[in-house]
Amino acid sequence: MIRCKLINHATCGLEERERSASRIGADEATPHVLLKTCNRTELYWGDGTVSDDMVRHVFRVAAGLESALVGERAIQGQIKQAYAEALSKYKLSSTLNRLFQSAMYTGKRVRSETRIAEGAVSHSQVTVEILKQRNVNLKDKIIGIIGVNKLIEDALKYLISRGAVHIFLSNRNVEKAQALAAKYKGTAVGLDRKAMIIGISDILICATSAPHTIIHPEDFAQKAEDILIFDLAFPRDVDPAVGQLNHVTLLNLEDIELFAQKNISLRKEEIVKAEAIIEAEITKFFRWLQFALH
Repeated sequence: MIRCKLINHATCGLEERERSASRIGADEATPHVLLKTCNRTELYWGDGTVSDDMVRHVFRVAAGLESALVGERAIQGQIKQAYAEALSKYKLSSTLNRLFQSAMYTGKRVRSETRIAEGAVSHSQVTVEILKQRNVNLKDKIIGIIGVNKLIEDALKYLISRGAVHIFLSNRNVEKAQALAAKYKGTAVGLDRKAMIIGISDILICATSAPHTIIHPEDFAQKAEDILIFDLAFPRDVDPAVGQLNHVTLLNLEDIELFAQKNISLRKEEIVKAEAIIEAEITKFFRWLQFALH
């Protein structure tokens, strides 16, 4: 039987996910697929039969219906990467192979046959939408960015398209920051100068892979002007106590996702279409499974 352990945004808040994510793991000798994102940690292993609920869950995850930002595109690539990593380490059971191959195919169908992925459905897009709603004139603002990854690069593209010109990029690996800064006409700064970045920034966006917070109240000792901070990291980059400081507005993943969920009604019809595709693919999967097990 295929088994799973999981935590996700539907069952756990951000703080609990941070505490629990490291506790979900498998014996490295056991073939398994481990999916880890900012919203979920899910482990799948075993052979033979699989429950209808589990198949539906995996297919819905791949389609973006179980994401905090419904319809988000990133999950498809994250599942593909998790599956590829599993294949590089193990010989997976035929059922586990088929489950993830079918899930990826289902996700692709949903994105090509519905409009569910339209609109602000990534954390970087929603960040820019929040700035737009707050009537922030990006041309006049200094933007500090800590971290170098795809999410940060996506955010940079959206910010620049909305007029941002004063951008400072920082990363523990300064060469990566320099490369990204050169590509988007920003200025690279070493992470050892984070207090300076905070001091000059009107907007701060953080998304590193650090296993702990890297920005703390003491980093704001010289900060007297208002600053809006978007902490897009999981686990969080910014100590929650920073949000209690004067002049600081701190938004984390849950805050950003809550903003996005207000607009989900616009895609309700597309969700219905996506669910119909998922049910059709579930039927096909169990037809295969019935044949494979007999």
